[in-house]
Amino acid sequence: MSSYNLDDVKEMAGGDEEFMLVVVQTFLEEIPPDVEAMNEAIGNDNPSLAYQYAHKMKPNLQLFGLELMEQIQVIEAWSKQGKRKDEVPEAAEKITKKVNSATTELREDFDI
Repeated sequence: MSSYNLDDVKEMAGGDEEFMLVVVQTFLEEIPPDVEAMNEAIGNDNPSLAYQYAHKMKPNLQLFGLELMEQIQVIEAWSKQGKRKDEVPEAAEKITKKVNSATTELREDFDI
């Protein structure tokens, strides 16, 4: 089973394969460095920076069906209300693992 779902991407592309490829390439270029930067911000106990990266990634994570909204919300709650800090490392790890899996699979599936 794939760790990502392209239904929303396909719907957005409306059958335009080139556009779909651009969306996938953009995900591959932007999301892994954003995850890395988010993890670095968490490691440096910088909730506002972690929030910026988590929030920036949210639409792409949703678009690719990665089902990580709960984990993103943990990071947002830590940043906005100072809550759920104890859950942040686990949430970040889940985001990282899922994005890494999706990245690997997308590269293979689209031969990028």
